[in-house]
Parts: sequence; structure tokens; C-alpha cells
Amino acid sequence: MSAAAAEVLSGTKIFSDRINRIEVSATMAITAEALRLKSTGIDLADFGAGEPHFATPQHIKQAAIDAIEKNLTKYTAVAGIPEVRKAICARHAADFGTDYKIDECCFATGGKQALFNAIEVLVDHGDEVIVPVPYWVSYKDIIQFAGGTPVFVKTDEAQDFRLTAAAVEAAITERTRCIILNSPTNPAGSIIPAADMESIIRLAHRRGIVVLLDECYNYLNFEGEGKPTSGGSVTDCRDSIVICGTLSKTYAMTGWRAGFALGPKPIIAAISKLQSQSTSNASTPVQYAAIAALNGSQDCVEEMRKGYVELRDRILAGFKTIPGITCTVPQGAFYVYPNVSAYFDKKDASTASQIASRLLSEAHVVCVPGEAFGTEEHLRFSYATSADVIDKGLERMRTFFGGLV
Repeated sequence: MSAAAAEVLSGTKIFSDRINRIEVSATMAITAEALRLKSTGIDLADFGAGEPHFATPQHIKQAAIDAIEKNLTKYTAVAGIPEVRKAICARHAADFGTDYKIDECCFATGGKQALFNAIEVLVDHGDEVIVPVPYWVSYKDIIQFAGGTPVFVKTDEAQDFRLTAAAVEAAITERTRCIILNSPTNPAGSIIPAADMESIIRLAHRRGIVVLLDECYNYLNFEGEGKPTSGGSVTDCRDSIVICGTLSKTYAMTGWRAGFALGPKPIIAAISKLQSQSTSNASTPVQYAAIAALNGSQDCVEEMRKGYVELRDRILAGFKTIPGITCTVPQGAFYVYPNVSAYFDKKDASTASQIASRLLSEAHVVCVPGEAFGTEEHLRFSYATSADVIDKGLERMRTFFGGLV
């Protein structure tokens, strides 16, 4: 780089204000460091990235292969081909009793894009967005990128991080534009009870506030018989609801980047307009794969859900063997969120970030510190991995934490 170029890049106004309002995703940063260590030959017990360890079901993969072989690889409508939007609406209707039409649906390049687009078209400078704590790492940054202000509502760990309508109502101001609800949650796996979900949605509807439902994990529900739930079932408030969904976790399709938004026609039209000036349509073969996933047998979803329950119970049992660590029981998703504050200020481990860093460098265990999710006492572990990795990681953690005493 020339001296002149370096001087330009060191200037104070090279970058926009909006890019300086966000940070690199903490989970992506952890993943990058883990990959670097792996490349040097280090054996890691990796609980960092939040993605299924299962393979994408064969019938879904075959649908994409068939689309490619049939040369179904051209541009489509920005919001997706009618068939994929029809499949999304039909799946949601069958499972949750909703009644969305294809012009109330936009297929996106992953659930994150659907959420990003929704916030961009709804949130303006000075607007507030209510975000329950702990929260998925990207909420805060996406809101701030749009110029909005996240308003954090703390939940009580002693109550399994349960969000209540009373807590949400106390946070509402005249500037509140949206409320984000994620259930089951990333990172704690907690579920908003149906009564609380309905109360919050009705509250928002009365106050003219839009509820953004992040349904990334709603099919990974471990409560009762495991039947998934959706706030979209409160159909008489549908004009106050935008659903951001994804096939990533439900069908083990993270790398496919298949997501969607459902909502009132004017909002979906605005989301599609924004998408038309960014990515345009999502990958065409992926749209055909999504149709196969949504219209085909759902047995694979139930098989994976049961597998996660077994893995959850395995890692929870392991944490019980480490003195001082406490952990709520996840009701869904595939994360545990143990409290490690009992080990603060022991041998240069005074924060969750320091413990996570030392676990990676010394014990070769990958996790994400709670600061990324809005709490200071926790670590997030994804148990979407093999039983062998769970056992290996737990043994390393027992040794590591034992050395801090």
C-alpha cells in the first residue's frame, strides 16, 4: 500500500457512520479463530457455531440437483417463485393456523436477511426496538445500523429467562416502533409461554407497535409433545406481526441460505423493494430445495428434534459434575447457557470473555461469551454436535475449571 493510500484510509471520514455503529458478529469471530486453530492441527471440542450437525435430508438435496439439471438456474421474481412462497404459506398455515397469501411472503437469503430487511424498512432514526435479554448477537447491531435504539428488557435467570408482558409494557415509550420476540431463544433455549406471547402481541397491537417474530428455532421445541408454536397464531392481530423464518435449523440447511418473511402486504412489498436493490432473488436451486423441504415428509424434523433432546440432556448432566456451574434447562433450540460467575476472579479469569478465551487457548474448547448476548455471567455452548465431542469437551472443562479453584 502506498503512503498516500495509507493516509487516506487513516482519515476520520472514510467510512460511513452506519458501518461504525455495528461490530463484527461475536459468533463469527469465534468461528474464525477456531478455524485458525484447527488449521494448525489443534483438536478442538467445538461448541461455538449455531448450526445443526445433521446432514441436509437427501430429498431436499435431490430437489436442488434436479433443478440444476433442468437448468432452473435463472433469475426469479425478487420475492421468490410463486411455488416456494405458496409452500411457505401452506406450511405455516398447516402448523399454526395462519392464512398468508403469496403476496404476503418474501423468500430471502436466510432468516438473517429477512430480519435485516424488516428492521431496515420499519425502523428509522430515533425509533426504539424492544429486545429481551439475553438476545441473539445480531439484533443490537441490525437495529443500530438502521439508526434505531435497542431497548433491552432483562429477564430473570431464576425464572428460566421467561419474558412477561408486564416487563415489555414497562419498556414501551412513545418512540417504540418494534418488539423482537425469539422463542425458543438463542442463546438460552427459553420459550415464551403461549399466554405471555399472546399478551405481548395484543399489547403491541393496541399500541400500534410491530412485533417481529424470529421463528428460527420454533420447530425445535422440547416442551410437552414438542409441538411448535407461533405468535402468528394470534391471527386477529396479523397486521401488527412480521414473521421472520428460516429453513436453516429446521431442515439442517444453514449453508443453503433459505429464509422468509411473512406479514402484511405493504410491509412485504417494502421488504421486497429493499431486497431488489441488494441481493435480488435468493438462489434459484435453493428455492426448489425449499419447496421439497416444506412440502415433503416432516419426519426428518421430528427425528432431529429428538436427537437434540438427547444431546441436551447429555451436556446438562455433564455440567452438573463441574462444581459452581449452574444452568437453566433449555426448552428448545440447541444451546445451553451456563452461569460461570462462581469462577470470576480466580487466577486471571474475571469475566465470561476471559474464561471463553482461556477455554479456547488452554483447553481447546470453543464457546461464545455471554457479553455477546447481553449478560456478563454466562457462556453459550451449542450442543448440535456428536456425543463424543460433548464428552470430550466436558472432560476438558472439568480439568480446566478444576485448575481455577
